[in-house]
Amino acid sequence: QVQLVESGGGLVQAGGSLRLSCAASGRTFRRSAMGWFRQAPGKQREFVAANSWSGTTYYADSVKGRFTISRDNAKNTVHLQMNSLKPEDTAVYYCAADGSLYSDAVAAARTYDYWGQGTQVTVSS
Repeated sequence: QVQLVESGGGLVQAGGSLRLSCAASGRTFRRSAMGWFRQAPGKQREFVAANSWSGTTYYADSVKGRFTISRDNAKNTVHLQMNSLKPEDTAVYYCAADGSLYSDAVAAARTYDYWGQGTQVTVSS
């Protein structure tokens, strides 16, 4: 059974930093995309960042230059370093993993077969 477990969310002041982690178990994703999405109250889930099967990284324009995604294939983990946080970054953040191999459509939620339970990030002004 595949599981994705996020950690690292919390409350931080604007301008601060948080590091989210996602640990995958049940299978390896070294040749699959892994990504982060978020959903704020009353809004649709949106793409934040992804690391493709080849190691290429992708970011939403709203987080480019502030967030960094990284992965450790040996540990089957993916991280999201979030700096210069803004109140509009407040959301539940979800880790996602693609069940297929070599997909490049990493910004689309439909690409991902496995999702974590989410971790709350709250940025106060």
